[in-house]
Amino acid sequence: MNHQTNRFPISHVLGFFTSLVLTFGAAWVALMTSLPAKVIMVIIGSLAFIQAAIQLLLFMHLREGEDKTVNSINMLYAFFLAIIIVAGSIWVLTSGHSH
Repeated sequence: MNHQTNRFPISHVLGFFTSLVLTFGAAWVALMTSLPAKVIMVIIGSLAFIQAAIQLLLFMHLREGEDKTVNSINMLYAFFLAIIIVAGSIWVLTSGHSH
């Protein structure tokens, strides 16, 4: 039986505002602080990781569904692909000048 409820999506609103705070926090760290570049990159990367986790849990409904094993396997595969793409891009961009 499929029935819909007309509840206010408080988790979506909280996720949205949390994402905004994290985005503006990263922009503030990048533009308004005089920290070393490596520290800024670590902070921005950490905030991006937290924001991705929030969006997966609140917007992509990672915790919902009948088969949580399939969701977990799909997320691990997506995480693996993201790591490969990011690491490969960094490798190509940093070592391309030597040839």
